[in-house]
Amino acid sequence: MSTSKLDTSGVFDPQNQSEVRLTLSTQAIKFRSNGIEFLSSKSIPVWSEMTIDIQSPDAKKVRGSGVVVACEGNRQSGYVVSFIFMNLSKQAQERLGALCLA
Repeated sequence: MSTSKLDTSGVFDPQNQSEVRLTLSTQAIKFRSNGIEFLSSKSIPVWSEMTIDIQSPDAKKVRGSGVVVACEGNRQSGYVVSFIFMNLSKQAQERLGALCLA
């Protein structure tokens, strides 16, 4: 009798998800204290890692990576996605702060 058993559940398999990348305008998002919210036509799974480019009115982009923490809605009205940025550079934090005030 063996004391170990081979795991076949797939729970420890690496996930081969392609990285999601979006470009949003400042009019398409709502700034929140810990991140942003935006409307999506497709549901995005919670805890998905994404890279988002925010196009400002002065044609400058702010790029940040983070995680989807909530996605609520339906196919008819769309999905409200809550997103938190992770490891933003100091410059990106300053630009986002300026966009919030604009």
